[in-house]
Amino acid sequence: MKVALVIEWLDAWRGGAETSTEQFVRHLLRLGVELTVFTRSRPSPTPDLRVRSISVTTPARSQRTRLFAQRAAAALREERFDVVHAISPCQAADVYEPRGGTVAETVLRNLAIRPPGLWREFKRAANRFNYKQRLMLKFERELLGGRRKPMVIALSDYVVRQLREHYDFPTARIRKVFNGVDPDCADSATRRKDRADIRSLYDIREDDYLAIMVAHNFKLKGLRRWLEAFRLLAEGTDLPLRSLVIGKDASLLWERITAREGLSGRVKFTGPTRRASAFFHAADILVHPTYYDPCSRVVLEAMVAGLPVITTRYDGASEMIENGVNGFVVEEVGCVRALADRVVHLADPDVRAKMAVEALKLTDRVSMERHAAAVYRVYQETVEAG
Repeated sequence: MKVALVIEWLDAWRGGAETSTEQFVRHLLRLGVELTVFTRSRPSPTPDLRVRSISVTTPARSQRTRLFAQRAAAALREERFDVVHAISPCQAADVYEPRGGTVAETVLRNLAIRPPGLWREFKRAANRFNYKQRLMLKFERELLGGRRKPMVIALSDYVVRQLREHYDFPTARIRKVFNGVDPDCADSATRRKDRADIRSLYDIREDDYLAIMVAHNFKLKGLRRWLEAFRLLAEGTDLPLRSLVIGKDASLLWERITAREGLSGRVKFTGPTRRASAFFHAADILVHPTYYDPCSRVVLEAMVAGLPVITTRYDGASEMIENGVNGFVVEEVGCVRALADRVVHLADPDVRAKMAVEALKLTDRVSMERHAAAVYRVYQETVEAG
């Protein structure tokens, strides 16, 4: 089967959607798909993978996504494919997979970061002048609201709800294919070494209680709420709590906020890493108090590494969490006390050990191999439907 995959960027450092796509591509190739990727990136050469580089040169950043979509559509017309699978919006799509969720929901959840009242209304008004955001909303409306509706792959129930609520998209054109991650294949010796190395590097003792957070957009992923919860715990308990914050969004601003909360030295920023699994092995829990995630990779990766997690109901990955069994779901991001209480509950090593066993049971259910096979079945269905 000849498949065209349209994604503006295919660079893992940009975030979870791009990392997921890299893994997804490898599994598609193993299924025998003849795959061509249309992208602005220049990924490393991969056997059996053909890449069509779409050049976009314009001073206006807001115009680049539009130009990419137009030029990708023009390049697609030069060849014949059985299926055009778009991850970035493209009018030529037979199958559309919004790995970042819908743009409409993204806008709403970014508003939720601001406290109710004047600041939120100011942000809402400012959005009217955000040309790139308006352009992306227009692309999405044209793609999902037009007469020629693609088959849409939703990564979670949360994304299914977005499609229905924002676009009244027909259920018959939605296929839920839950997100996937590759399993953690590290043996026990590797896990012990990672734990010792990471803790030594950041001056964390073996008996310290280490909570990690992994994100590229600290504001959207709820870092401020985590720092507030940490401060409550530092003032109200004697837990030997430490935290590492991993991601590319580290800045002097966040360092100042951490200092203002009185947490300098107890919360450290590591910068980005390509070895997230080593931090999972070093940690006791993962906190992910996100305002918005269509289906968080980091939560799934942590769970298949045997790490108890805390996330929110605004994370599509939360549908795999049974509260108190293999993790915790906090109902509201702003409920700092609830987040702190869950961290206290997980301070018991026996509780963590039981949750780790339950989390590992999800490995097959959330594998990228399963995800790719299910997407391939969507391709077959699309071809058969003509």
